[in-house]
Amino acid sequence: MAQPVRSISLPSRLNPISKKIESELNKLRTCKTSSPLRSESLLINLSGLAEMFNSIEELVHSQLTQKALNHQQCKILVEETLDGSVWLLDSCGNARHLLLTMKEHVQNLQSALRRRNSRIESNVHAYFCFRKKAKKNVAKSLRDLKKMESKFGCFLHLLDVDYNVIIVIKLLRELSAVTISIFQSLFVFLSMPVTNRWSLVSKLKAVTFAASDKEQKIYSEVGTVDAALASLHKSDAKTDVRMVQLRLETLDCSITGLEAGMERLFRCLLQHRVSLLNLLTP
Repeated sequence: MAQPVRSISLPSRLNPISKKIESELNKLRTCKTSSPLRSESLLINLSGLAEMFNSIEELVHSQLTQKALNHQQCKILVEETLDGSVWLLDSCGNARHLLLTMKEHVQNLQSALRRRNSRIESNVHAYFCFRKKAKKNVAKSLRDLKKMESKFGCFLHLLDVDYNVIIVIKLLRELSAVTISIFQSLFVFLSMPVTNRWSLVSKLKAVTFAASDKEQKIYSEVGTVDAALASLHKSDAKTDVRMVQLRLETLDCSITGLEAGMERLFRCLLQHRVSLLNLLTP
C-alpha cells in the first residue's frame, strides 16, 4: 500500500528566510575550508558569522516560527540549543580574554624594543610564559568545543513533528556547529606550539624575515612573531630589530581587528540567547 508522505514544502513566508540562512551557512563553510589560517580569513569568518546571527533573528522572530515551536517536544529542543548558547558565550569570552592578554604582552614588547632598554629580555620571557599558559587554556577550550560539537545532528530523524519545526531546529544547530568550527580555528590561530623560550628557531627555520608569499601562507602572524622573538636571543643571529618590530605591529593590528570582530559576535550571541529564552516564555 502507498504510504502517506508529508509535504516538505515550506510556507511562502518562511521559505525565503531559511534559504537565505542556508546560503549564508554554505558561504561560511566554503570560506573556512578554502582560506589559510591567518587573521584576514578569521576576520572574514567572524563578520560572516555575525551576519548569520542577524539573519537567524529574523527567522526566530517570525510568527510562523513562534507558532511552530509552540509544542512541548519542540521546547525541549530549544532548551538544548539554549544550553549550547552558554558554551558558545563562554568560548567567546575566553577567546576575547586571550586576545586582550596577548595584546598587552605585544605592546609591552613594542615599548621595550623602541626604547632599547634592559626590559627586553624580561618582556620576551613573559611573552613566552604567557604563550605556554595560553596553550593549555586553548587545549581545554578545544576539548569543550569538541564535546559540544558531538551533541549536534543525531536527533532530527527521530522527531515526529512538523517539517517546518525540523527546518528551524536544523538551522539553529547548523549555526551552532559553524560557530564552533570558527572558534576552533581562532583558538588554533592563538596556539602556535611552544616548547621552551628559544627552541622555536630550529622549529621554524622556514620563517625568514624576507619570507616568500608561499612561506607567508604557512605561518600565522602569531607564529612569525614567535620565530622573530626567538631569533633575538640567538648569539649567532643578526636579527633586524626593526623587522621584529614590524612583525609585532602586524600582530598588534591583527589582534585589534579580531577583538572588534569578537566584540560584535559576543553581542550577537547575547541577543541570540535572549531570543531563545523568549521562545520559551509563555
